[in-house]
Amino acid sequence: MADDKYDDEYEDYREIRLPNFNLGKLQSLGKGVIVLIVAAIWALSGIYIVNPDEQGVIRRFGKMTRTAPPGIHFHIPWPIEKADTPKVTAVKRLEIGFRTIDPGPPARYRKVSYEAAMLTGDENIVDCEIIVQYKIKDGPSYLFNVRDREDTIRSASESALRHVIGKHNIDEALTTGKSEIQVETQEVLQGILDKYDFGLLVVAVQLQDVHPPQDVIQAFKDVASAKEDKNKAINLAQGYQNDLIPRTRGQAEQMLRQAEGYSEERINKAQGDAERFLKVLREYRKAKQVTARRLYLETLERVLPRINKVIAKTGKDGTGLLGVLPLGSLSGVEKGGE
Repeated sequence: MADDKYDDEYEDYREIRLPNFNLGKLQSLGKGVIVLIVAAIWALSGIYIVNPDEQGVIRRFGKMTRTAPPGIHFHIPWPIEKADTPKVTAVKRLEIGFRTIDPGPPARYRKVSYEAAMLTGDENIVDCEIIVQYKIKDGPSYLFNVRDREDTIRSASESALRHVIGKHNIDEALTTGKSEIQVETQEVLQGILDKYDFGLLVVAVQLQDVHPPQDVIQAFKDVASAKEDKNKAINLAQGYQNDLIPRTRGQAEQMLRQAEGYSEERINKAQGDAERFLKVLREYRKAKQVTARRLYLETLERVLPRINKVIAKTGKDGTGLLGVLPLGSLSGVEKGGE
């Protein structure tokens, strides 16, 4: 009975018909889907974005074919084409004569002696350190025209600085000529980069430190101190000169004006005296006795200004003075004597 039951169930199971799948077609369909997915991913890999501070440069099998402005673009995916996006607005920094170890704060630096030591035009040695700031002005030229770009820029910058320092004496390099050296170095470096079609623009060249070698720096400080003392003495002398000369000229001008005024005064006074004398002379000629008496009396007034004077006409015998003698006072004196 058990076997018959099992046989019946088996028969029912055999009557169930499975769908008729074609395994080969299924495998082919799966491969096609995978190929489509891979192709889609490969095609999408050709989409690239150029940021506002970048320039797109497209290479086809390694050769530059075109450039692209900022935005979303498409190129034939790798390995046919490749997109480079160098930053053309970013200002880069290059150090000559030193290296920054730790930006800090506080910042720490390491000196590079073989780069810093330079020969001036008057055959002195100075240690010169500069910072070169540059940016990309042409992406294709920057990417493809020069190998070892950073080392080449460093060598060109060092060469330009040595060329400029060699045209200036040590005093200019240490003191007054620094700004001129910066400008000349920037111009020479830009000329070198343009000659090699480097595709770079030199934004600025900044002298960080210019000083004599450590072995002789004290002697240079003594010389610089003596020059400062010399300039100080010259400035003091010039200040004294600028103060003394105008003051002396003013005093001389004042004396001239005073002399001219005194001259005018004396001339006018002399002319007045002469005119007065001529008037007196004319009056004298009209009445000689009266004029002579008046002159005599005026002279007595000037000579004896505080004395009481009595003028009396006397005779030849000396009479005529009795009326003017102080008889009253004399009598009083005699009475008082008694």
